[in-house]
Amino acid sequence: MDTLREARAAAGDWFDRTVLLSPARLALGSFALVILLFTGLLSLPAATAEGVRAPFIDALFTATSAVCVTGLVTVDTGTYWSPWGLTIIAVGIKVGGLGIMTLASLVGLAVSRRIGLTQRILAAGEARAAGLGDLRSLLKTVVIVSFSVEIVIFLILLPRFLTLDYGVAKSFGYSSFYAISAFNNAGFSPDPVGLIPYAGDLWMLVPIGLGVFVGALGYPVYLNLVRGWRQPRKWSLHTKLTLIMVTALSIVSAGLLAIFEWSNPDTLGDHSSGKTIGNIFFQSVNQRSGGFNSFDIGDAREQTWLLEDVLMFIGGGSGSTAGGIRVTTLAVLLLAIWAEARGRRDMEAFGKRIGTEVLRGAIAITLISLFMVIVGTTVFMAQTDIPLDRSLYEVVSAYATCGLSTGITSTLPPEAKGTLIAMMYLGRVGSLTIAAALALNKQRRVIRYPSERPIIG
Repeated sequence: MDTLREARAAAGDWFDRTVLLSPARLALGSFALVILLFTGLLSLPAATAEGVRAPFIDALFTATSAVCVTGLVTVDTGTYWSPWGLTIIAVGIKVGGLGIMTLASLVGLAVSRRIGLTQRILAAGEARAAGLGDLRSLLKTVVIVSFSVEIVIFLILLPRFLTLDYGVAKSFGYSSFYAISAFNNAGFSPDPVGLIPYAGDLWMLVPIGLGVFVGALGYPVYLNLVRGWRQPRKWSLHTKLTLIMVTALSIVSAGLLAIFEWSNPDTLGDHSSGKTIGNIFFQSVNQRSGGFNSFDIGDAREQTWLLEDVLMFIGGGSGSTAGGIRVTTLAVLLLAIWAEARGRRDMEAFGKRIGTEVLRGAIAITLISLFMVIVGTTVFMAQTDIPLDRSLYEVVSAYATCGLSTGITSTLPPEAKGTLIAMMYLGRVGSLTIAAALALNKQRRVIRYPSERPIIG
């Protein structure tokens, strides 16, 4: 017994040291273990519709896509997986959307009514909490908002599926799956051809689109809005920047998508004006993170692909279920450009000054993400004979955990699928790792070198 206690104590000490010295490493390992767990579950014969064991690469790809809330698939979700397999995917999406460390903290809070320092540090970094003392309120908000939105979407979609003669059991299953997939910005669809048959069905598109929009805002925004929804002036700078950027990007993307695809007969050109407008706004919400599509992306014009490359790379809000470099990162970069153009010393917004350390973090996240996308695209092209435009689209979609595809994923060789698996994994945990590394690497130096400004531009 004494030996067992000593072993447990040693393991606990090692765990605490790892959290304090390298929480990013622990987060990386935890995500990897969860992905392997769901890979094993999807490898069971009961998970496939035909009752046979799925190839390991397809099970791993689907599990990674679910836990990383991406939505890219190598097999058709609606026909390849059994109801049990779809349930596994839905649970993987939910776990990945909540966040591994956040989920662990929620379980600890439910069991022991308290959250240890170790869990606080990990969950606060993952959920982007303002501080350790704010974590309990944030976790409650995570539970309330995520389940409430998903229940509302489920209740709206259920009658629609019942009217389509899906049957009671299938209607319940599909409504639940779409609700979880929408709020968590996963983009998985249990229908064999996705949402394309519902391109003019507002009863389907509106709740799913709103779920994606709300899910991409981020838990810190929810907490701030819950506390002060009647006093917009007292909203935090993060909340204001997130709401402005998300709204602006949705409007800009809708306008550009209308210009590029309105006359394209393969996507929106053959629809009525009302149906086209509805699809444009639905797609404008999903272009950054949602991953649902109401028309075949492979038939879209190359300008649309480039537009969506940029939007996917930007992503959604910090601490949300979306991916990308995040909209507040872009906002900080734009504010820096504005301050430099006006000759101002500080970056300012809504009467607040933004420190240079925030700008350094934004630049680091953007450049590292750009580097990963370039390397990933280069490797992907070396493994396939797919041209740059489609290769870049697929890699950006994987890294930004968006899930949109031009239709090439299922035809990829195993090594190319492995590259996309790596990109999804890095994209989901990458920003967390970078943020944790930057936060823990702050050093106070007594001696400072003389300043000198190099010539730039």
